[in-house]
Amino acid sequence: MHSPEPSLPVGGQAVLEGVMMRSPQALAVAVRRPDGTVVLKDEPYTSLAARYSLLKRPFVRGPVVLLEALITGIRALSFSAQVVAQEEDEEESPLGWKSIALTMVFAFLLAFVLFGFLPHYLSGLAGYLLGRPLTPADFLFHVIDGIIKAFFILVYIWGISRFREIHRVFEYHGAEHKSICAYEAGEPLTVENARRHGTCHPRCGTSFILVVLLVSLLVFTIFFPLFPPLTRTGLVNNLIQVLIKVALMFPIAAIAYEIIRWGGREPNHPLARVLLWPGLATQRITTQEPDDSQLEVALEALKAVLAREAEAKAALQ
Repeated sequence: MHSPEPSLPVGGQAVLEGVMMRSPQALAVAVRRPDGTVVLKDEPYTSLAARYSLLKRPFVRGPVVLLEALITGIRALSFSAQVVAQEEDEEESPLGWKSIALTMVFAFLLAFVLFGFLPHYLSGLAGYLLGRPLTPADFLFHVIDGIIKAFFILVYIWGISRFREIHRVFEYHGAEHKSICAYEAGEPLTVENARRHGTCHPRCGTSFILVVLLVSLLVFTIFFPLFPPLTRTGLVNNLIQVLIKVALMFPIAAIAYEIIRWGGREPNHPLARVLLWPGLATQRITTQEPDDSQLEVALEALKAVLAREAEAKAALQ
């Protein structure tokens, strides 16, 4: 039996010992317990764009999709943590919502310092090595800023990949991609078919991060010279500039999302290859070759969302 025609956009995320899959009207998380059995949680899903047509428009939908991906990703991670810990009561789970909230706050603060403020500050100091001051009004400032950010991101990803638990998540990330590739190729959703595909995918979040860096280079280079007072030096001014950069991430994310979406439709276009190559190269770290048991979990989650989609379609007929 062949898989349904790959007309539905399906995305996913690796979680602890499992995979979350999401389609326009369904969401499923499959997680393997320590005893080897697989727990499946699937439910209907209605995106904000499906409720409000305005949110489907290009350059509006990107930030909305990312926000929803963050929320559903946290929920899926919480569920997988409970299953792996063999906890059935969420209040007794070692990763309850309070713990998740504190973890997310710490993660955002760490990201702000490590990938926001520190690269920005170091880019200004780089001017001393060049014999002249650098400010956000200089194109070179943003080039250096982007290089430092990319370096920090790659080192961070490589560093966490050394942990066994994270390496397992990266293997499930590979299983997610292989399963989706088999589906998009219109092949039967079997382990044998999924195994033949690569672990990289142009619509991956890893590619999105690298495209954001490229787009931000262009946006920051255009924006800051238009407002000379924003380019003054000093620690406080640096902090204000970074906060402005954070605010600009919304339009940057919107543009980057459209590039990723277009690149997914036109993977063989020369420009798409250039723009998506850094992300695909980085996926060689964030995705690892899964074993058959991990592919089974990813395929189970994928089949669950497709089954719910089929039920929803049948209900409308």
